[in-house]
Amino acid sequence: MIPFEITNNAAIALLGVFTLLIVASAVAFGLAKRHPDRDYTELNLRIRTWWVIVILFALAIALPPIFAICLLGFVSFLAFKEYITLIPTRRADHRVLFWAYLAIPAQYYWAADGWYGMFIIFIPVYAFLLLPARMVLIGETEGFIRAAGTLHWGLMTTVFSLSHMAYLLALPAAVNPAGGSDGLLLYLLLLTQLNDVAQYVWGKSFGRHKVVPKVSPKKTVEGLAGGILTTTLVGFLAGPYLTPLTPVEAAIAGLLIGCAGFIGDISVSAVKRDLGIKDSGSILPGHGGILDRVDSLTFTAPLFFHYVYYLHY
Repeated sequence: MIPFEITNNAAIALLGVFTLLIVASAVAFGLAKRHPDRDYTELNLRIRTWWVIVILFALAIALPPIFAICLLGFVSFLAFKEYITLIPTRRADHRVLFWAYLAIPAQYYWAADGWYGMFIIFIPVYAFLLLPARMVLIGETEGFIRAAGTLHWGLMTTVFSLSHMAYLLALPAAVNPAGGSDGLLLYLLLLTQLNDVAQYVWGKSFGRHKVVPKVSPKKTVEGLAGGILTTTLVGFLAGPYLTPLTPVEAAIAGLLIGCAGFIGDISVSAVKRDLGIKDSGSILPGHGGILDRVDSLTFTAPLFFHYVYYLHY
């Protein structure tokens, strides 16, 4: 039988997430009963999808780390595949994509193995050199710069950046007795998703001034400020229970995640706006595509990892 491995603090945090989902489901049910004339389909779809995501994540994180690492690797695969379907590619590059996809299991293997040196240079150095070399050998020069640039950007965001979540699970658990390695990942995910929700709620309630109207018209200064303050506060409160960070370090981590999450969100929004699409896909009912859900993490995951790694590992 496979043993369950999760610290008490991480289990309590997950219990809190499930409690929030129960409350959200009850509120959605109450709204539908109270206002039968209104359409709450999207809200219900969003909540149901969150149930699936949280249950899968809870099971993965409760098992030995390799299960969560494999799940995260699969998320990277789906995100990269979704990105490739959105970005126009040359016919000649289809053979190159095979090598790009092989980079995903390799990158997550280095994370699972805890080989920091190879993990940190594999995609930025070796994939950066190998893929254009393969392109050149094909002999097609038209559109070469655009093809190489979009392919590298896709690997860096959907694979390299997101794989930092997997490496959190490979960090020595003894350094973080409060939450273990799973506590670090849970802290990152909770604050990143909370930041998205908080910025939306604050923006809806008090938003007046646009931040980047050409990129994301619904983002406001008030929403951004409220979200960052909320994430910083929760980061400060949750840090001692899930991470080895001191209260001050945890507050800075919350501030970092709040700011980086916003940039990650609008960066993917800029890609979609450039392509003239609203959502990156439809695999997650109510949310859109994988990229729509992990956009903030493409920035928060590597920045939080290196912040914690520098301070305590």
